Amino acid sequence: MSSATLINPATEEVLRTVDLLDVDAVDDAVARAKAAQKRWAALAPAERAAGLRAFAAIVDSHVGELAALEVANSGHPIGNAEWEAGHVRDVLQYYAASPERLIGKQIPVAGGLDVTFHEPLGVVGVITPWNFPMTIAAWGFAPALAAGNAVVLKPAEWTPLTSVRLAALAAEAGLDPDLFQVLPGRGSVVGERFVTHPDVRKVVFTGSTAVGTRVMAGAAARVKRVTLELGGKSANIVFDDCDLERAAATAPYGVFDNAGQDCCARSRILVQRTVYDRFMELLEPAVRGVVVGDPNDRGTEMGPLVAKPHWESVRSFVPDDAPVAFRGTAPGGPGFWFPPTVLTPQRSDRTVTEEIFGPVVTVLPFDDEADAIALANDTPYGLSGSIWTENLSRAVRVSRAVEAGNLSVNSHSSVRYTTPFGGFKQSGLGRELGPDAPEHFTETKNVFFQIGES
Repeated sequence: MSSATLINPATEEVLRTVDLLDVDAVDDAVARAKAAQKRWAALAPAERAAGLRAFAAIVDSHVGELAALEVANSGHPIGNAEWEAGHVRDVLQYYAASPERLIGKQIPVAGGLDVTFHEPLGVVGVITPWNFPMTIAAWGFAPALAAGNAVVLKPAEWTPLTSVRLAALAAEAGLDPDLFQVLPGRGSVVGERFVTHPDVRKVVFTGSTAVGTRVMAGAAARVKRVTLELGGKSANIVFDDCDLERAAATAPYGVFDNAGQDCCARSRILVQRTVYDRFMELLEPAVRGVVVGDPNDRGTEMGPLVAKPHWESVRSFVPDDAPVAFRGTAPGGPGFWFPPTVLTPQRSDRTVTEEIFGPVVTVLPFDDEADAIALANDTPYGLSGSIWTENLSRAVRVSRAVEAGNLSVNSHSSVRYTTPFGGFKQSGLGRELGPDAPEHFTETKNVFFQIGES
C-alpha cells in the first residue's frame, strides 16, 4: 500500500501521511457497502431520517475541529472553513427530511391501479475535488444516503482529511460504518475502480472537464449513471446602468474567494465600454483591499493556493510581460501565495479562454447588450455568472440568454443547498442540491395492479 504526504499550503510544513488504497481494498469496501445498503434501505424512512439528523448533530458539535483540519490541509481562511463545516451540517439536516418525502405517484389508468416507487440505486461512488473538500462531499453523500443508498467516497489526494473525519463522525453518530466509507487513493486507482466496478451504480464526479470526459466515457461503456460538475469560465457582466460602486467593490469577492480556486469564480469581468475607465478606477482599491494572509487569522479573506504544482500552473498564466493592470498583496516566505491579479488582455488571450483556477481575473470592455451576451457565451463552459443592471427587463433578457446553469443578478451568489446546481455545455451533466437531489439517486419503478371486476 502506498502513501501520500500532506503539506500545509500556508507554511509548507508536513502535516501527516495518508495511506492510499489499492484496487483490492476498494473491492472490499464496495462489497461491505453493498451489504450495508440493504440493511439501510430496509429501515423505516423515519429511522433513516433520524440517522441523518444524528449525523448532522455530531457534525455541528465538531465544526471547530473540522474547520481547523481544513485550514491546515487546504489553506482556507478560518472563517470560511467554519462556514463550510456548518454547511455540511445544514446539508445533512436538509436531506434528513427526504426519506419520509420520497413520494411516488398514483397514475390513473384503465383496468387497475398504477403506482410508482423511488428505489435506491445501491452503492454510489463520489469523487470529490480539492478546492472545497467538505462541502462538495456533502452534496454527494447526503442526498445519496437520504435516498437509501450506500456511499463510497474518494477525496482528492491533496485534501482528504475532513472527508476522512466525516466518515468517522458518521459512525460515531450511529450509522453503519460500512454505509459511508471514505477511501483515500489515486484517481487512476480508486476513482477508476468506481467507474469500472459493476456494483457501483452511479458515479458523482466534481473536477476538471478533461477528467470528467474520461469518467463519462468509462461509465458509458457500462451504462452507468453519472453526475458531473466540471470546469467554468464564468462572466461577471457589468452594465452602465448598474450601481457601479457596488459592482466594483464586490467583484474581487466574486473571483478571489478561496484564492480563485472555485469553478464558479467570475474570472472574466465584462464591463460596458461607457463605464469601463471608471469601473477600473473603482476596482483597483477593492482588489488592493483584499486581505491575503495567515488562514488562522480571522481578518484573512484569502489564503494560499493549495499546492506547489497548482501554484506553478497559475503562475504560467501571468508571465513577466502579462498585461497586468494592478495587483493586490500576498505574504512572502513559505507558503503557496499568489496575489490577487487583474489583467486587461485581448479577447483571444488564453487567460480569457482557459480556466486558470487561481486569483487571476481578466477585464474586457463590451459595446452593448448583444456584444455582452456573445462575449459571455464565447466559452465551452457554462457554470455560473453575474449580471449587474438596474433594468429589470434587461436582467431577465440577459439571464435567459447567457448559457450557464447558475446566475445571480446584482450579486455573486451561486450555491444554495435548497436550489439546484449544475452547468451547461462542458461545465457538466446533471444537477446537484435542491429538493429533487435524492431522486437523482433512485430508479423510478412503475407497478400496475390489475383489478378484476366484482
